[in-house]
Amino acid sequence: MRRALGIWLVLFAVYATTVGLDASPAGERWSPREAHVLLTAKSIVDDHGVDLRDEYEARAWTAFGGPPLRPTAGLVSGRLLEPQGIGFPLLVAPAYALGGPTLVQLWLAALVAVGFVLAAAIGRYVVPDPWATRAAVVAGLSPPVVAAATRISPEAVGGTVLAAAALAAFKVRERPGRRAALACASAIAVLPWLAASLIPVAAGCAAALARWLRRRRRAFAALVAIEVVLFSGVLYVTLVDRLYGGLTPYAASLAPGGGIGASSLGEVLERWPRLVGWWLDRDDGMLRWAPFAALGFVGLWLLWRSRRDRLAVAVPDQVHVEVAAGFLAALCATQLAVATFLAPTLHGDWAPTRLLLPVVPVGAALAAWGLRHAPRAGAALAALTLAGTAWLVVGLRLGDGGGLQPPTGPIPWGGVQDVLPRFGATIGTGEAIVLAAVAVGLVGLALRERRLWHAARAGTSRLPFRAP
Repeated sequence: MRRALGIWLVLFAVYATTVGLDASPAGERWSPREAHVLLTAKSIVDDHGVDLRDEYEARAWTAFGGPPLRPTAGLVSGRLLEPQGIGFPLLVAPAYALGGPTLVQLWLAALVAVGFVLAAAIGRYVVPDPWATRAAVVAGLSPPVVAAATRISPEAVGGTVLAAAALAAFKVRERPGRRAALACASAIAVLPWLAASLIPVAAGCAAALARWLRRRRRAFAALVAIEVVLFSGVLYVTLVDRLYGGLTPYAASLAPGGGIGASSLGEVLERWPRLVGWWLDRDDGMLRWAPFAALGFVGLWLLWRSRRDRLAVAVPDQVHVEVAAGFLAALCATQLAVATFLAPTLHGDWAPTRLLLPVVPVGAALAAWGLRHAPRAGAALAALTLAGTAWLVVGLRLGDGGGLQPPTGPIPWGGVQDVLPRFGATIGTGEAIVLAAVAVGLVGLALRERRLWHAARAGTSRLPFRAP
């Protein structure tokens, strides 16, 4: 408990240093996305509803400064409800009522810090301490998380709820019981209400929960969990359809292509280069901002080798590590697919890697495995990541004219990141080179692993018996 409290205090203290920082270099306190959420929270507090017609008529957005806000949705049944939905504004409304936007930022910082306390606990299902705790702390102090922790957007808080769901799911698998099942189901039920982009990972958690409860023959616990998830799902679909006229709040959006910014499946599939762009983009790439995240790929490689070499046959407890790491990898892959194919754009007035933030806490466990396997390289990557955070916070506090949405200014690598391309709507020369380099690297790794596997099999075949 003391260790968890210490982690939380350190993370919360660092996040609190970003309270009051401007969102943009122009000196605007809030980005347009944040201002729309605050406007909905203000409507909930003042009018006990989410219809924003009165707020726009009274120009209530002037309380947040910045340029004039324009409605982002059309009228549905005479009501004006914007695509940020209901759940996240409801989450921040009590803090807004008590202390305005500043208290909202501190409230979100506290919740985000909890997510990385849970991340350390999740990591212990893959590797022992100190690796699990160290990876969670470094991930929690990485520039993307610090930049987003106090910004009024649901992704970072979604990471906390997803971490709670994953941790409860592991407890169900380890020792199934009603409390753990109910906790997991409750966290899953909350995710869609925070943001529609979290529905796929919520479905993945629900599938894992149902599978593990079924295999352990806990019928009543499974029934309770399924009832909670289904009730929330049916209520979500019914209420959103009635208020927004569709399956998600984006149904009322005035943006071209609705919430995904595309009108056909072909346009969606053309976004495949973002699979690399989310990691190596000059402005919004995860590895550009948090080199420590590279250890997550090391963790995936270790998972693949463990399964290929059937380590669980020789070390029975390894099967638990493989299941845990495989589940976390599936959540990360799901969210990466959402960010790649369903997001209208990779860039915008938000913290970098915004749509990957929900899986940073669970991804920290995979990075912990990589950190244990390569401690020296991991220490160097952690130092680079933390140096970037220090440069980000100190640089903005000293007034270099930058902002957090997105971070700008001479941070964090002094121009070295300029060798990376900026992934856009089309594939340019820089993007093509990076994509080709990644493809060649993956093929080379596959050929190397294939060669080593055949060499190992040949060595085994010369033994007087075959290994099981």
